[in-house]
Amino acid sequence: MACFERASPALKHILLQLYRADKPMAVEHHLHEFGSLQYHIQSHVSEAHHVYLSISTPILSTGSSILYGFPHYTIETVKGICHEVVQIVEPAKTGYQLTLKLDFSKIPRKKDAVKIITDISSVQAVILSSQLRELLKNVNDQEISEGTYKPIKLVYHPNEPFYVVKQPAKLTVVFPIRFKEHSDIVIAKAFFQELVDVGNSGVCARAPPCYWSPIPPPELRGESMKDLSTNGGFVSFEISARHIEGKKLDKTVWNLLNFNALVKYHVKCTKGFVQRRMRSRLQSLVEALQHTGMEEDHNIRKVKGRRGVKKLIKFTRNTILRKRWNLTKKIKRLRSRIRIRGFKKFQRRWLKLPSFSSVMSYQKLEKL
Repeated sequence: MACFERASPALKHILLQLYRADKPMAVEHHLHEFGSLQYHIQSHVSEAHHVYLSISTPILSTGSSILYGFPHYTIETVKGICHEVVQIVEPAKTGYQLTLKLDFSKIPRKKDAVKIITDISSVQAVILSSQLRELLKNVNDQEISEGTYKPIKLVYHPNEPFYVVKQPAKLTVVFPIRFKEHSDIVIAKAFFQELVDVGNSGVCARAPPCYWSPIPPPELRGESMKDLSTNGGFVSFEISARHIEGKKLDKTVWNLLNFNALVKYHVKCTKGFVQRRMRSRLQSLVEALQHTGMEEDHNIRKVKGRRGVKKLIKFTRNTILRKRWNLTKKIKRLRSRIRIRGFKKFQRRWLKLPSFSSVMSYQKLEKL
């Protein structure tokens, strides 16, 4: 599941345990988080106050170029997290892009320790934010002065590019949305419509304006059809100067980088909620049908046994009808002959048939 906080909760928990340990420990942890992000934490007994943190993360790049290492400005930004505690190790551990040496002995034993470790745990957010800031700075100012706003294609996840259009008074960020299942598209469209309504209302006046369209916005004219072929439409945010002032810049950049993950998380949670509601509703209907069937098909009666113990005897519907209406006797009575008083005496006297002797005689043949 995606983590929407800047600081990794798992990484923060491990670093706090190592910091608060009473004696040195030999520890080695491998963490895998959303978006192909990997951490490696290692400490040795021989180095009591040192912890080595290695990180491997997807690098934010433009659509035309793919970066395989951290640029110089990103390295300098990482050093600025806490220069007394964090030291970059060269070369990095094999399989990782960056290795940091943390000196816990220089962290004060006060409340500031939790804040410093939290800042160290947000190293991935610092890397991505610095890259996006640098990419936006490198936009050709001549194109802006001439009135041509060419969108910048940024790739964080391979199949989820997004576009940034830098204009004189604002930045427009456009997210093409793609899904594999039709049910995900329906849920996402309802989410986008609600997001637009709430974002443009007075309740969220400080938030960036949000727009959703099933067709590409005008800012993306001239882009390839492959990148603009979507089934979930396009979501756009307008970022003004007040959204990137001071500390708001890192938060805004982090939210934009995780917007696709937030949409998928919302769709997954909505589907799970609908399925739970359907299962509970089905269970209640089954229980209601079973309760009704038991009342109609079974009539429970209490009778006394030999020792005064009450027993429960079940009667079916047919048995109850036979006991109540006695249909068997009535049917037998209908099938019996009609009896007339004195008819047998009249029959013996007047309806007696005479006996006749047969003219022909027969002889029994014996077997040979």
